[in-house]
Amino acid sequence: MIDMIMTRRLFIGTATAGLAGLSGLLPKPAIAAGKDLFAAAWIQNGGAGFSILDGDGNELTSVSLPDRGHDVATDRAGRWAVAFARRPGTFAVAVDRQNGSEPIPFSTPEDRHFFGHGVFSPDGRVLYATENDYDNAAGMIGIYDVTAGFNRIGEFPSYGIDPHELILMPGGKTLCIANGGIETHPDFGRAKLNLASMEPSVVFVDIESGELLEKHTPPADLFRLSTRHMDIDAAGNVWVGCQYEGPETDEPPLLLRVTMGEGYKPIMLPDQARHGLANYVGSVAANRSENRLVITSPHGNCALVLDTRSGNLVERIAEKNVCGAVAQGSGFLLSSAEGDFGEAKLGRSWDNHIARLFQER
Repeated sequence: MIDMIMTRRLFIGTATAGLAGLSGLLPKPAIAAGKDLFAAAWIQNGGAGFSILDGDGNELTSVSLPDRGHDVATDRAGRWAVAFARRPGTFAVAVDRQNGSEPIPFSTPEDRHFFGHGVFSPDGRVLYATENDYDNAAGMIGIYDVTAGFNRIGEFPSYGIDPHELILMPGGKTLCIANGGIETHPDFGRAKLNLASMEPSVVFVDIESGELLEKHTPPADLFRLSTRHMDIDAAGNVWVGCQYEGPETDEPPLLLRVTMGEGYKPIMLPDQARHGLANYVGSVAANRSENRLVITSPHGNCALVLDTRSGNLVERIAEKNVCGAVAQGSGFLLSSAEGDFGEAKLGRSWDNHIARLFQER
């Protein structure tokens, strides 16, 4: 067992100044009970924020952010929605949907930044977030106490470089973390510093102790296959979408299936479909009740739907700058940087992800 590294929450001066300007919750038309609700970050006319809305694009809540957000973490009770800054941002903003109070801003310590993703513990009392210990080129998982205003109470290693998305495995005792393998440092903006020696991996970690349970790495010839976004199918397999940092003429497998105790299985897509992804998968979402998976590519202007039982391609959807994806009904809800949110056109550039909130009853 490793010791959690207890740290005091520290606010960056510039980040704190930006967070001080957050707007409160903006009143929106009531949404009928029983409708699925979603959350997504956006940019519009030089401003940034995130919204909670239904699948028809009707907004319930809109909150401004000091800069561009990335993903939104939601708890199982449907109370909390937390928007994270895009790398190398240090801010996060939590909205309490139960009490309707003002948004709660919090940030990483001064020697860390977020990677845009987080996940709640099963009981909703703890939030885990992927972070960069950039001076040591090490991935960390920051631990935040939800009951104490999202105070940062510790961290443990991600056992890799560049941790991006993390998800909670069935049973609620294990985290799965996609380490993209790319070294970055805020002094160099979003520059990628180690493309010749990338170390991508997918790891399984005990949520209580922070101990490493399993670590899976791609074959040596795929060391530039950055493992980034994930979802879980009905059988408990993890599907991992990748972004390839090698030559554009290469066409590596961009989708992997990872099973605890077994490791990677590359999913071989038809040549035309694989080529159409432009070596970039932006989001991965599973519809477990339908045994379907969607992967999106804003670079390829398309989304692919697969059968999770066979891995076979079911459908190709053409949509400009599509990236956000989440299960809805028997299919999927998609969003784009062109302003599309499902069938609605909302005039905002949606960021890469859509999060689901539990149904309101």
